[in-house]
Amino acid sequence: MQKKAFLILIIALVGFINYGQTIVSTTAENRKAILEIYTGMYCGFCPEAQQIANDIKDANPNNFFFYNIHQGLYANPMEGSGHPDFKTPFGNALAGQTGLIGYPAGTINRQEFEGIPSQGSSGTAINRSHWANATNQIINENSYINVALEADIDVQSNEITVHVEAYYTGNSPVFTNKLNVVLLQNNTKGPQSGANMGDNYIHQHRLIHMITGQWGEEISPTLEGSFVDKTYTYTIPADLNGVPIEIGHLELIAFVTESQQMIVSGNQTFPTYSNFTFANDIEIIETSEIIAQCGSEVNTAITIKNLGSAPLTSLDIEYTVNGGDTQTRTWTGELMSLQKENIEFSIPYDLNPNNSIEISLQSDDNNANNNATIVFDQALECSSTLLLTIRTNYLGAECTWEIVNSAGDVIESGGPYGNHQTYEIDIALPDVDCYSFHLYAIQGINGGPVSLIDAYDNVVYSTTGDYGIGESANFTTDGVLNTDSFNTYAFTIYPNPTSGIIQITTQSTIDIAVVDINGKIVYIQSDINNLDQIDLSILKSGIYFIKILGEQVNEVQKLIKK
Repeated sequence: MQKKAFLILIIALVGFINYGQTIVSTTAENRKAILEIYTGMYCGFCPEAQQIANDIKDANPNNFFFYNIHQGLYANPMEGSGHPDFKTPFGNALAGQTGLIGYPAGTINRQEFEGIPSQGSSGTAINRSHWANATNQIINENSYINVALEADIDVQSNEITVHVEAYYTGNSPVFTNKLNVVLLQNNTKGPQSGANMGDNYIHQHRLIHMITGQWGEEISPTLEGSFVDKTYTYTIPADLNGVPIEIGHLELIAFVTESQQMIVSGNQTFPTYSNFTFANDIEIIETSEIIAQCGSEVNTAITIKNLGSAPLTSLDIEYTVNGGDTQTRTWTGELMSLQKENIEFSIPYDLNPNNSIEISLQSDDNNANNNATIVFDQALECSSTLLLTIRTNYLGAECTWEIVNSAGDVIESGGPYGNHQTYEIDIALPDVDCYSFHLYAIQGINGGPVSLIDAYDNVVYSTTGDYGIGESANFTTDGVLNTDSFNTYAFTIYPNPTSGIIQITTQSTIDIAVVDINGKIVYIQSDINNLDQIDLSILKSGIYFIKILGEQVNEVQKLIKK
């Protein structure tokens, strides 16, 4: 038996000579902790779990690694929501061996711990409050194997090459271990309940593929001094379930298990990149959408991506507004290959009905993809009196709004509201100004329909309910229907409020249309002369608008029917 063990050791040493042990340590180390988190975008406590994992990582940067497995009911996109599907073919089987009964759940090295209760009556799934304790137990235990890995991605073919080495500093209690390599993606925007960020939550360490299959590849021998050297290649697809895979935001974790259960130890790496066409190649990959404006300065943003092999530390951004003089803004920082950067800046301008911003970057080796155009319109001019209609769904308590003037002062606001209710809110703005209407939703889950309409039936803002964490609209006012300015019109209506009979004073023959708060015409009369009386007693009590069209006037007035 000793001769056989000696022979295996000789074979392992020959492996060192043939393959060249390059990255794994041969000195005995403690175990590394691997946390597998079972999560989903509709899991309200999962953002808290992510923060706990991040805190453990910060405390143990080289000894603790974790990744997120989107799986189960909370990971299934709601029908018609348009939400991404982050699940993989591996999640259900991984979850099936844990005994989890709730989300979020986590396993530390796929093992049970004395003094730490399982989520269920048994199993390796434990609640997030116990993750730090379990991690500390793992990283203070000796490991019989060290693991190291490195990876490179060919940017032309999207092929990743992963090199993994493992060295046994002691004997494994089982003859066959399994080597696992998992591929993860970072920085993916998407919805997440409990984060209060709508669709802008940043999902990190998200499982997208298990390169060595569901349970890994068998490795042996597993005796002290054995050396494992494995190389894997995998062509990264453009997307998973329609969610783009960004090769610049990938990472890998490799770990060794006993059978498919207990993780002995592991390690993490981020890939390098090769086969770039150019050393310097910057691309504008996204521009911000600018809503209609009514000010003299606009905030905009571009997202750039470094497609070259050289780091980017400085970039001149040239821009013109409506064909005017060229302006330059210089960005400084450090942008590595395939990384993105969002650059925000403010641009002064003279407002036109239709406006365009032309943006160009400094020439690079490619001298392409360096230009972008952003267009925006002049904001709608409205009356000073508006009607805000809000129809809530089951999340009325999450809906709020405000109207802000050009000085940043909140002029009107409202909410939260009840569920499954309709609210009609009359708004009279005090000044001729540039205003912004802001609609908010705390969770970013679809709300009910909302509309903001002025006295001329101009639609300032309208949504069927899909407004994420919020949307905005800018508009200007012309002072019409401001109650302070009624006496400046060329006609009068009295009494106002009225019980039904009104009299109109006018200098010419006019026609009128009476419009209710929803924009529906409820009464029409033509050829009205000075001091004519009109009987509106058939109308229900409420707020109406009288549109007067005549040879000398084209005005609207507000009428209150008692």
